[in-house]
Order: sequence, then C-alpha cells, then structure tokens
Amino acid sequence: MKLFLCIIFIIASANAVKEYLFKSCSQSGFCHRNRHYATEVSNSKNFQSPYSIDSIQVDNDTITGIVFKHLPQLEHPIQLPFEISIIEDNFRFKLTEKQNIVTKNVNPVRYNETEKLAFKQGVKKSKGFDVSLRDNEASIIYGEHEVLIQYHPIVFVFKYAGKEQLRINDKQFLNIEHRRLKDENETNMLPQESDFNMFSDSFQDSKFDSLPLGPESIGLDFTLRGFSNLYGIPEHADSLLLKDTTSGEPYRLYNVDIFEYEPNSRLPMYGSIPLVVAAKPDVSIGIFWLNSADTYVDIHKSKSSTVHWMSENGILDFIVIIEKSPAMVNQQYGKVTGNTQLPPLFSLGYHQCRWNYNDEKDVLEVHAKFDEYEIPYDTIWLDIEYTDEKKYFTWHKENFATPEKMLRELDRTGRNLVAIIDPHIKTGYEVSDEIIKKGLTMKDSNNETYYGHCWPGESVWIDTLNPNSQNFWDKKHKEFMTPAPNLHLWNDMNEPSVFNGPETSAPKDNLHFGQWEHRSVHNVFGLSYHEATFDSLLNRSPERRPFILTRSYFAGSQRTAAMWTGDNMSKWEYLKISIPMVLTSNVVGMPFAGADVGGFFGNPSNELLTRWYQTGIWYPFFRAHAHIDSRRREPWLAGEPYTQYIRDAIRLRYALLPLFYTSFYEASKTGTPVLKPVFYESTHKSDSYAIDDEFFIGDSGLLVKPVTDEGAKDIEFYLPDDKVYYDFTNGILQGVYKGGKKPVQLSDIPMLLKGGSIIPMKNRYRRSSKLMKSDPYTLIIALDKKGSASGTLYVDDGETFAQGTEVAFTVNNNIISAKKIGPTASIPIEKIIVASEGKTTTLKNPKLDIYSDWSLRFSFGIDHDEL
Repeated sequence: MKLFLCIIFIIASANAVKEYLFKSCSQSGFCHRNRHYATEVSNSKNFQSPYSIDSIQVDNDTITGIVFKHLPQLEHPIQLPFEISIIEDNFRFKLTEKQNIVTKNVNPVRYNETEKLAFKQGVKKSKGFDVSLRDNEASIIYGEHEVLIQYHPIVFVFKYAGKEQLRINDKQFLNIEHRRLKDENETNMLPQESDFNMFSDSFQDSKFDSLPLGPESIGLDFTLRGFSNLYGIPEHADSLLLKDTTSGEPYRLYNVDIFEYEPNSRLPMYGSIPLVVAAKPDVSIGIFWLNSADTYVDIHKSKSSTVHWMSENGILDFIVIIEKSPAMVNQQYGKVTGNTQLPPLFSLGYHQCRWNYNDEKDVLEVHAKFDEYEIPYDTIWLDIEYTDEKKYFTWHKENFATPEKMLRELDRTGRNLVAIIDPHIKTGYEVSDEIIKKGLTMKDSNNETYYGHCWPGESVWIDTLNPNSQNFWDKKHKEFMTPAPNLHLWNDMNEPSVFNGPETSAPKDNLHFGQWEHRSVHNVFGLSYHEATFDSLLNRSPERRPFILTRSYFAGSQRTAAMWTGDNMSKWEYLKISIPMVLTSNVVGMPFAGADVGGFFGNPSNELLTRWYQTGIWYPFFRAHAHIDSRRREPWLAGEPYTQYIRDAIRLRYALLPLFYTSFYEASKTGTPVLKPVFYESTHKSDSYAIDDEFFIGDSGLLVKPVTDEGAKDIEFYLPDDKVYYDFTNGILQGVYKGGKKPVQLSDIPMLLKGGSIIPMKNRYRRSSKLMKSDPYTLIIALDKKGSASGTLYVDDGETFAQGTEVAFTVNNNIISAKKIGPTASIPIEKIIVASEGKTTTLKNPKLDIYSDWSLRFSFGIDHDEL
C-alpha cells in the first residue's frame, strides 16, 4: 500500500501543472462544437436561425411556451418547452426538451435539479409582472424592468430604468444539441454544426467515456450594452477583471484537483460559481448560469461585451439580475442562493495548520509555543495522518490515543481542533463496508459501486446526492465528535479528486442517486458533500453554528462553508494573485474565503512569510498551511525581527475581530462582500474597475493595500473618491494621507481609514478570541470634511443562533452617540480616539457601555480622561 501511494505521489509530482492533463476547449467535444457553431454563425452572411418561439401562454405566476428547432432534413421541428418566471424580483428562463433517449441505467431526462442544491429554501415566484403579447413579440414588465422577447429570430432585450442594458442571443449562438441516436445523427445536424466527439471522447484519459445519451450540450450568448468590465466565474488563479478570451482559451468551470496551479491561468480549479457580474455607472448586471455540468465561458470584451456560455448537458436555465449597483446585485443573488452564514467567532481568528502535526504531543507543544511567544490563535488543524491508516472517523491508535484529553487541554484556553474528513472512503473497514451494503456509494456506468484511488489507496465515494446518505453521515459524525464541542471539520478532495480518474476526477459516466450521470452533477458534488457534513453537525448540536472548510464549492456553498484557494506555492506571485482570487469569491457571494498563508508547497523566505501574514490577516478565512515536505514554519521559527512582525500582524487581526465579525454579520443579511473591491465604491471612476491589489473591509471605510512585492520600499494607494483618508498603518492613526508614494518598512501594514468612519477594536492581548469576550472596546473615529462619522458594531455570544445586539454609532457637531437594537448586557468602552484633519483627541475611560444608548460631547485640543 505504501509503495502504491508513493508511486501515485511521484506521478502527480512529475505531472505538476501539466496542461495536457486537462482538456482544452479544442479537446472537449461540446466546447469545440459550440465554438465551431458560433464561428460559423458569425461568418455567415445570410444565416437564418433554426430556432423560433411558436407560442406563449400566461398562467398566474409562470409564462410558458415552445421553442421550435427546425432542421431541413426533418419533417417536424424539435420541440423545446420553456418557462419564464420572476423569482425574488429577478428574471428566470428555463428550457428543456420533450425528446428523450432511453438507455440502460441512465436517467433519460435532461438534468434539472441543480436548483435543489444551489437555491436557498423558500425561493418564491412573483406574480407582480405584466405581459403583453403581440404577433412576433412579447413584453414583460416587472418593477423598473422590461423584457422584450422577439419570436424569430429569438432575441431577448432587457431594459432597466428605461434604457437597454442586455441582449440575449443577439449573436444567435443559441445551440441546443437535442437528443438523437448515433445512426440518426446525420439527419439531425445543422449545416453550421460539427460532429466532433458527439458519441465518443478522444481525449487520452477519458476515452472510455460511454456518452450513453450522445450530444446534449447547450450554448447561449449575452451581450451587455455599455459594459466593458466583467467579474466573477471563479475559481481561476487570475485577475479580478475578466479577460478577453477571443484568441485563447475560455474560462472553464469544472471542479478538479489541480496540482500546483499556476497564476494568470484560465484552467479549472477546485470550485465553480457560474455567476458573471458586470458594472458601469448607475447599473450593474448579474448573469447566473444555473448549470452544474462542465462549462466553458468565452468573454469578448468591447464597449458592449459578450459572454458566451457553453455547458456539456442539462437544461438551459439562467437568471438575470439588473440593479443600480454591484452590491444590489449581490443582494438579489443572495435572495436566490442564500447569504453566508454568520460564522462562529473563533473561525475568524487565526488557524494554524500543516500536513501534518505528528501526534498529540506535537499538537500540544505547538499550542504551548503560541502562549510562550504571546501570539494569539484559535484553531490547530490535523490533516490525513491523524487517522488510523487513512480510515476516516478513526484516530491513529498510537499517535492520537487520547483525543478527548487533547481536546480538553485545547479548550482550557478557548482553542479548537479541526480534523479532515474526505469523501473517499478506504475499502476494507466498517465505514466503507456499510455504505456499500446500504447502496450509498457513487456507482460506475454499470450501476455497480465505483472503486478508484485516493490517499488511502483503493476507495469508494459516498454519494451525498443520495438523501439516504444523511442518516448514515449523521451517525458517523455523532460517534466521532461526541463529546467534544471544540472539534470541527475540514472537507477536502471533494471535487471529487480521484487519482486514477480522467482529469484527476470521477468518470463522467459514473452514476448518482436518481440515475443521474456524474457529468450532470459534477460541479455540485462538492456542495452536496459539505452540506451533508453541515447538516450532520447541526443535527449533533442544533444550537451551535457549525464551521466547515471546503475545497470544492458551487453557488450556494456560502450558506454552509468557508473555502480556500487550494494548493498554492511559496512564491511572491502566489501571494500577489491570492488577493484577486479572494476578491472574486466575494464578488460572487462567497465571502468566507482565504489562501494558505506562506504557500502550501515550498519554503518561503522570511520576508515572503512576513508579508504573507501581513496580507493573510485580511483574508476573511485566515489560515497558515504547509505541505508535508515543507519545513516547519510556525511563527516563532522565523526568528527576530520576523517573529515580532508576524506577531504584530496576528495581534492586529485579533484587535480588529469586532470589525470582521460585524462585516460578516452585514454580509449574512445583505450578501455583500466582506473584502470589497474598490470599484464598488467608485463605479463612476473608469480607472477603478481594474484595481485588484487593494480593497475595503466591508462597509467599514477601512482601505487596505498589502505589500506583495519583494524588497518593496514604498506603496501608493488608489483613492476611489475625494473623501479625506487617514493613514492608519499598523492600526495607529497617523494623520491625513495626501496621496503619492508612501514609504514602507518590513514591519508596516499599510492601511487607510476613510473620513466619516467609526470602527470598533479590542486592543488587549488574549490567547484566543473566546478569552476576549468581556474585554472593553476602543472606538476609532475618523471624521469627514463636515465633522461627521458613522459606524456599526454587532455583538452576540459568538457560538449559537441566539439573537445579538446591533449598535449604531454616529458623530455630529462634536457629539458622539450610540443607539442599540437587541438584548442588553455590559461591555465597557475604555477609549475613544477621534481624528479630524490635522487634529486628534483621545477620550480615556469614558465610563460608557456598548449595550447602552448614550451621547457624549468632546472637544479637540484636550485629552479627556475619566469623563
């Protein structure tokens, strides 16, 4: 077994970042065919679309009809039923087909269940729209939106606030590869189509794909009128602003275990969220492509950019969101897929991880060293080696013989432990035996249990798309985790990663519950897995908010998990690219995101490690992690002065935990980013749209620009507006920032605080966030040019679903006021620092309380003490 794993690892290492392991568009049958079709249509001078709308009917909250696909060789058109609805004030279009191919084992219906996982519970259709039907077009009006639907050729025109904003199928790239038998293919082809890989797969690692239903891809174009700045469709190690793909590879959405990914790449990665967000002054658009199959996205950038979606199978299903701002697009998207859960407070603290801490002694020694060096941390992590021969739900009999004792020791100072549990289950022990016996495994194309290889060697995969898996999963988690309230979970390798599978994943013709092919559900498998884990933890402790980290994700994952950007490297370019990657995750509604601090592979220099900690404190999910072959790099091992700089950075994160927690609370209500791109604040400034090396923390007014260049001596902030900004480097107010280059030393963490902001801090050192609970607050007030400011604070118990307290702070005419909503308790304010242009005053021991309504007058020129 050890020999087998060594061989697997050597092969993986030798093939690191080899693009030939993953399909390009030209090698992928459906992408090749859709791009070919689009090219033929574009080059045709007299193209007549084969698609037309035959009829439309209105019934209460739904508009239905039939699209005809006319083929010259067929007497009757292919019928494609469609449905239009307004859900949560957004336009939704769904199209399927009546014709099905009956084949052994496989569900013959086009996959239509992505919404079951992507949508939050309770999404409703609206009846608040008006429809006008005419000879060759229909008009739908809802709110400030109007949609004109042309029947032939089919074109959807969206107007918002009286102006045209979006055209769908303006390029006539609509392509529905209807079902047909192989021997009937010739009579079912359009002249513009290619037959490349319709019934077979020529790619080296997937040549055994049986493609039992033949070609069934879908494609459609969206032209955004006046929009040249597009964002979203993670996960890719690329810039925040999407790039033109006309002369290169499209962006691919296909969840894979990509070994040592490269920066500035459109290769697929671990997660997929099929949402494009476009912004311009006064209007923003979201296009949510509701499809969980392998998907490519072509971007043609111009004054009116085009997005061309291409998916391997499933129904055609999309939602259009048009609002005044990108934040409002986030809010509308959240009404459909849900917002991030407010995480437990400890999960916003610092996480210490590596593959692997060797045993209980090792864990507790690292734990003690943090206290020795007075560095706060909340959680220590265990990778796969804690198990008994990589059997999940077990502990290594010698190295982790008394896990409950270890957990109790961690809990004494409010610390937590996270253990990894992956979806591959080693064969030959009770867990795999039971899921095989109960029929809860992923199946192969013959509907037999699928066996593949992952870390344990031969493995089976639990099918968490099977609702019958939940009870089993609940039972195993309850057995494993009781009675340790400070034990939490990490779901890795859930793309799923299969070492001997095509493109490092499961064969596409594998089968899941409902006889759905894996090709249909691939991108939601990871979501189904971490949601099953979430539900198990919730069933175990219904009053406590679960914490789960997932590597694979989809739209909707934000409701139940945090994510990280996977296996990065200890190089400056990976530090730099981590910022746009985390920002992109925030733009598409998944704010609880981070990157491995220090880089997973390799050994960072002390300067790089320091700068990475100084950047990592701003990731919503803040964890250091390292490969098993990387040298130990706990903060104290760097030596001075680096350890001091790292300590200062981590302590700053803890001082700002009230700010991060409040930002997450706002995100949980509104769906807006925790790490907010600059353009959200300045859609009126064209040069702000490409800024992806600085960001705001929520709506706090705190503007951050991490140092990500080796040997940097200075940085320069981009200011998105003409407000006053105060230099807040290292969390200390240092006067007004006038623009231009700002000198930085290795000890510096550059940040600015916008005038008009009030932020809460807790400045006392404690060993963990739990021990900070009763510590007093400091308020930092940065006045705007009119002498005003405002800010918010949210406080609760940090663990349960119990109601918390919101506090709104304001300053006007030298009077600071606080108003609260929620339960009453008592936490004092020990200091208030007020800055105006050229003036600062400090109010010490003001004898005020967070949970009380109060007002306080102050004056500049004197320090207030014992008010």
